[in-house]
Amino acid sequence: MKKIGLIVALALSVVSTAVLAGGEKDGVTVNANETQIGLNIGDEAPDLKFNGPDGKEIALSSLRGKVVLIDFWASWCRPCRMENPNVVQAYQKFKGAKFKSAKGFEVYGVSLDKSQEAWVSAIKQDGLDWVNVSDLQGWNSAGAATYGVRSIPANFLIDENGIIIAKGLRGANLHAELQKLVAN
Repeated sequence: MKKIGLIVALALSVVSTAVLAGGEKDGVTVNANETQIGLNIGDEAPDLKFNGPDGKEIALSSLRGKVVLIDFWASWCRPCRMENPNVVQAYQKFKGAKFKSAKGFEVYGVSLDKSQEAWVSAIKQDGLDWVNVSDLQGWNSAGAATYGVRSIPANFLIDENGIIIAKGLRGANLHAELQKLVAN
């Protein structure tokens, strides 16, 4: 009986090692180096493609190589507008910083506005001099649905490879997370 237990334990060890190192599990090839697309820290951030205020489409994936803050907000959202000065300050501080492995910092602002006029006006009023996009669908925004956003402001910080490294950063926490990524 002890031999059977030992054989079963050994077999499980071999199977789990094969899965962790890449191999086949349930007929599906598993690559330990592949990252799944999702919303958890360590997942690859889902791509987004929306139009900027000028009508040109801008994909989140076009910013690969940079650290990116995906910032969900709206012109009518008072907490968002109150947080915007902090995001502006972080952007000004880190956009020209030398990062350990990234080629800069960018904000990809996703507005949940319905009115183009209100959205563009808020961008100007708050000095949001970064990539701004929207599908102008309000709470029916495809971006909000993709990222499971149910309240704003909401954000996701992704690294140069598009991997989510933090989320829900506000105030000093945003600055602290970005500082960790800067080269010494």
